[in-house]
Amino acid sequence: MRSSIHLGFIALCLASLCRAQESTGTTAAAASVQVVAVRARALIDGTSPQPLPNQEILIRGDRIAAVYPSGSRPLPAGARLLDLGTATVLPGLIDCHTHIFLQGEVPAAGGYDVQLLKYPASYRAARAVVATRRALEQGFTTIRDVETEGAGYGDVGIKQAINDGSIPGPRMFVATRAISTTGGYPLEGYAPEIVVPKGAQLIDGPVEARKAAREQLDHGADWIKVYMTHRSWVDEHGELVSQPTLTVEELKAIVDEAHGWRRKVACHAYNGIGLQRALDGGCDSIEHGLEITDAQIAQMVRQGTWYVPTLAVYYYDWDPADTPTGMRDRKRTAVHGVSFRKALHAGVKIAFGTDVGGFPWSIPSPRNSRAWWSSG
Repeated sequence: MRSSIHLGFIALCLASLCRAQESTGTTAAAASVQVVAVRARALIDGTSPQPLPNQEILIRGDRIAAVYPSGSRPLPAGARLLDLGTATVLPGLIDCHTHIFLQGEVPAAGGYDVQLLKYPASYRAARAVVATRRALEQGFTTIRDVETEGAGYGDVGIKQAINDGSIPGPRMFVATRAISTTGGYPLEGYAPEIVVPKGAQLIDGPVEARKAAREQLDHGADWIKVYMTHRSWVDEHGELVSQPTLTVEELKAIVDEAHGWRRKVACHAYNGIGLQRALDGGCDSIEHGLEITDAQIAQMVRQGTWYVPTLAVYYYDWDPADTPTGMRDRKRTAVHGVSFRKALHAGVKIAFGTDVGGFPWSIPSPRNSRAWWSSG
């Protein structure tokens, strides 16, 4: 934890240095590039087989200029030394599945629905700004934010504010609104004569699917996020079942459009029919993938499909064991760890993602995020 705090501090320092440099103008900035030397007990550089002991990292402006053993060369004139003592430093982390416009969906505070029904866009944007800073403070210098949950194209604006130095935050790749089908996303359970907002853009048919992809790409989406499954439950045989949403034809239209723009498609898919449709439709990544068959794992390897399992979030906030939703919660974790291990051993390409926003941004990970390791 201490190391990640130091890493976030370094990232914030760099962001501040860059903004100061930009605000002085190009000529003045070139003449006064700030230099910082970061000294630490150990450095994980991502390429060496072991951590490098007692290293110094020389940073000029917003770039690493050199890495060398501490004390092996004098500090440049005017350089500031940041001594982290016994801490270990590592490269900026990447979280490939976040939601800056979600804050943990606490049921006592109104859950998911209240965010769309009662919170103004300005309030949700303000909380998203805090979320991006927290990501940076926890050591994440890049995030892929996979939809705004009813906040429209708010992630595009947050990304712009980070890029121009107005607010601190990681580099962002954004998915904007996400795409699902009629009956495939909340808000739900209201009287049918009442029109309520939805957390994603809903489509029906390949034509609407392609148009939605074009709209989102046109408005700044770096990725397209598609929901291939919606709600899940445990059936009478004790098996996990997930409601499929888009058809293969609908997904293929989205994938074809996104790939034409040199963009990729992330598919939320728990298991079953919807996950199979995601693979057959040509998705670039499977998000969550709670239960993946051997045949589907082999297909992912053949197609080069990435897997973003978001393991930890499913251990957060279980319902009571004797309720249908509590049975579902426990079944999800029971099959998820198995699928992850099988995919790992088969050579599936796996990316790290937390699904933060599904749990509060105020904590680095859910309380029992390690529980899946002990499941077998």
